[in-house]
Amino acid sequence: MNICMFTNTYLPHVGGVARSVSSFAEDLQKRGLNVMIVAPTFPTDEAHVEDHNVLRVPAVQNFNGSDFSVRIPIPLFIDKKIDEFRPHVIHSHHPFLLGDAAFRAASRRDLPLVFTHHTLYEQYTHYVFPESKVMKRLAIEIATVYANLCTRVIAPSESIARLIRERGVKKPIEIIPTGVDVDFFRSGDGISFRNSQGIPEDAFVIGHLGRLAPEKNLQYLAEAVIKAFEELPENTVFLVVGSGPSEKSITDMFKDAGLEERLVMAGKRKGRELADAYRAMDLFVFSSKSETQGLVLVEAMAAEVPVIALDASGTRDILEDGENGRLLPENADTEQFARAIVD
Repeated sequence: MNICMFTNTYLPHVGGVARSVSSFAEDLQKRGLNVMIVAPTFPTDEAHVEDHNVLRVPAVQNFNGSDFSVRIPIPLFIDKKIDEFRPHVIHSHHPFLLGDAAFRAASRRDLPLVFTHHTLYEQYTHYVFPESKVMKRLAIEIATVYANLCTRVIAPSESIARLIRERGVKKPIEIIPTGVDVDFFRSGDGISFRNSQGIPEDAFVIGHLGRLAPEKNLQYLAEAVIKAFEELPENTVFLVVGSGPSEKSITDMFKDAGLEERLVMAGKRKGRELADAYRAMDLFVFSSKSETQGLVLVEAMAAEVPVIALDASGTRDILEDGENGRLLPENADTEQFARAIVD
């Protein structure tokens, strides 16, 4: 079987959707299926050695600081390459931009179209317009209408499947979480990562990994960690792995609190460095309310790092409070989150 995937974000980007698409493609290929991926180009300074099965479409990268790339019209040679590949199924990972191209590709060839609902798109409308309830409703409507144009829909968690059904998705929904290679994350070298960041081996490391963006609720998280520092030993540090538009606000908050020396901003990492970073942590903290699965939580747990998170879609499918981590109420204030860290 030949499967052609369309995605607005892909390697070398290290976000959850890019890693999910890569993981699914790799696993399908191991099972003997052929996969072609249509994805945006990336700047030359982020060159990525990739398989022959990735078709790059010219695009404006990280539009307005977002996780998405905005494509320009698809060149004719891409359409020709798809014909040469002779797909049996078109798999779209977004309901717009290259998702629109996926819909047209499936329609013109009378092929089944599968859509994975990776994202709560209403949480990302601030990248296009200032906070607007109208735009949030429109984002929900676009994703719902698109899903109902597809043959089948994939949800990464039960809570997302339930949510999109409530929003009006009528097509069959399959729940397929993104898998994690437990051995890979368990084998990370935390000591070498600590050494590379100047973190003492005896330090207590509170960690976070992911895209640093407003929809991840990071100012809340930074405030909670700063409050926890009031009761934690001086050898406690906050290790933040990732990059994005919220990076400066996190740094400024720790500077204003006089704690900049206890903040380690490690930047964007990929591959083996991700496993090393997780293993460098003693505790993983997560406050996003915009997840559909919370892949980083699964990765942290695979690396045998205890986790604390807020109850939200996706996250509640992974954590059971007091059983495999701490799952705090969605409306918990930063004092409550800080207390969970200290305890």
